[in-house]
Amino acid sequence: MGNILPTIDQPEKLRDLSTGELEQLAGEIRSLIIETVSTNGGHLASNLGVVDLTLALLRVFDFQHDRIVFDVGHQAYTYKILTGRQGQFCTLRQMGGLSGFPKQEESCFDFFNTGHSSTSISAALGLSRALQHRNRAAHAIAVIGDGALTGGMSFEAMNDAGQSGENLIVILNDNQMSISPNVGGLSRHLENLRISTLYIKTKNRIERIMNRIPLIGRPFYRMMLLFKRTTRLALQQQGILFEQLGFKYYGPIDGHDIESMEDHLRVIREQKGPILLHVLTQKGKGYKFAEESPDLYHGVAPFVIENGVVNGHSTNPKKLSFSEVFGQHLTRIAARQTQICAISAAMTAGTGLSSFASAYPARFYDVGIAEQHAMTLAAGLAAGGMRPVITLYSTFLQRAYDQLLHDVCLQCLPVLLMVDRAGIVGEDGETHQGIYDLSLLLPLPGLQIYCPADFAQLREQMDSILADPSSGPMAIRYPRGGEWPQTLPLPLQETEHGTLPRAIADLPDRLPIQQARCLRRGIDISLFALGTMAGPALAAADLLDQQNISAEVIAVSCAKPIDLKRLAVSADKTRHVLFIEESVCEGGLGHNTLPALYQLIPGLRGTCLGVEDHPLCQGSRDQLLQLAKLQPEGIAETALNVLKLNKTE
Repeated sequence: MGNILPTIDQPEKLRDLSTGELEQLAGEIRSLIIETVSTNGGHLASNLGVVDLTLALLRVFDFQHDRIVFDVGHQAYTYKILTGRQGQFCTLRQMGGLSGFPKQEESCFDFFNTGHSSTSISAALGLSRALQHRNRAAHAIAVIGDGALTGGMSFEAMNDAGQSGENLIVILNDNQMSISPNVGGLSRHLENLRISTLYIKTKNRIERIMNRIPLIGRPFYRMMLLFKRTTRLALQQQGILFEQLGFKYYGPIDGHDIESMEDHLRVIREQKGPILLHVLTQKGKGYKFAEESPDLYHGVAPFVIENGVVNGHSTNPKKLSFSEVFGQHLTRIAARQTQICAISAAMTAGTGLSSFASAYPARFYDVGIAEQHAMTLAAGLAAGGMRPVITLYSTFLQRAYDQLLHDVCLQCLPVLLMVDRAGIVGEDGETHQGIYDLSLLLPLPGLQIYCPADFAQLREQMDSILADPSSGPMAIRYPRGGEWPQTLPLPLQETEHGTLPRAIADLPDRLPIQQARCLRRGIDISLFALGTMAGPALAAADLLDQQNISAEVIAVSCAKPIDLKRLAVSADKTRHVLFIEESVCEGGLGHNTLPALYQLIPGLRGTCLGVEDHPLCQGSRDQLLQLAKLQPEGIAETALNVLKLNKTE
């Protein structure tokens, strides 16, 4: 038998396949996913686990009319392949190629853009209500993993759907056995009984008859339903929470038995009200290394299929990342400061906290995908006398913004927030770029914001902050990956500046970790580089020097409180300034600082270089830095434009 996958260009062709052909097709899809992710990187284990579930959904439902929302969306590769995008799949996560997540602009089969967890039930309920208002007979389905259920938003949506009684199908993809295990033969027997055609018809007939009996019919039928539900839950020990929220619960069933899943989905398709189908799947199914270590192969860089080794890992020395340096240093500090504790929101390894978790399990809290809870938990720990360090990816910090303001900053609590992946992230696209946190954090009262230029400065900032028992809320933000390849020079000694304007001379001096540092002197333009932009700014100064432009490079390692005095001294000398920051310009460091500099230095010319005010597409980190002109060539080009603008005015 030849390959089946090349013949499937639309999902309706799946309905003609036999059971054996479906099993072969599932294997072909897994091979394509493994091959593509090994080249492009991406989410592997989660996608391998839902191949059979996706096939069953596409065979039972018609997504030219029905609607489906994949929670997070990082498990939608099979869905993309089978909805007309097979030929483009080789471009997955590349600039200009297929997104690693559902995108409405990509296909008419994608109904809602996703990227963050716990949103699918809310979105699907909204789609269901929209279908009802527009008098369209169709189904709305949410596919959500057990991990995403730890996000409170999913329960808010289920509470709404359950109490309203509206039509909604939730598929719980349970790949960690975190809800409850299958209880065996009795559970399967009861489940088979509930989806039989005879059972459904008999149940509906009894309901109609009882509702026609005057006075006692409807109350008696409700009492029967209550007795049946209580008895079934006592025997089956499944779905108690979901039933209490108002959902009809089915399962758990084998998420790799396509025939069984189709039987359940066909019955569910004909019922009214909110329904939850509990499906058990294996993350990484079909690829040995992902089956054995699903956490390591959840999101993975390009790798060698034969041995599972990430490309280059075994031959090149591994470069340290900011995340790893943070985790190692926090573990060292915690050895002598027993009040330090750490909090993660389902990103223990990704944020570098594995070593801390192993060394101090009693002081480590992984709260799951629950960033809001994590932030207020940190506030409570701080109010109780501990020194909590909470580590969140920049893109997920957005979810805890209210708690950061209300529970941490307004109470001026000593919480240290580590903002990982701050700046351009790369191939995961616009939903994961960490380019908004600085603009969000700068207005918060009492919050100090640090941006280390290198590992040494990260350690220095952590030491200083955690050694101060009277400190209030602090944030340290750093990008994905490591340092600038070239070692940054030591700060230059301050020189005599001549007679400074009184307004500049009277500005306050900052603490050592808050001070801006001069890395290179110049007279034509000042490059104010935030955090790790110091390296590219120095390289840009070398390029400008080749054109006889003398650029002064100032490394800004504290965005708030800003060292306005040192920036003003440099700006007063050069009369041209360029702020360089790996974040959106709007509301960022430059936008917040330039007005004060303009007031201090009449005639100053300045601009900001960062990410423009539009979503940043997917691509490699280097490609996107180049696109935003945050590489040396782009910085030098922008600096020249600032100088040319002054000459033409």
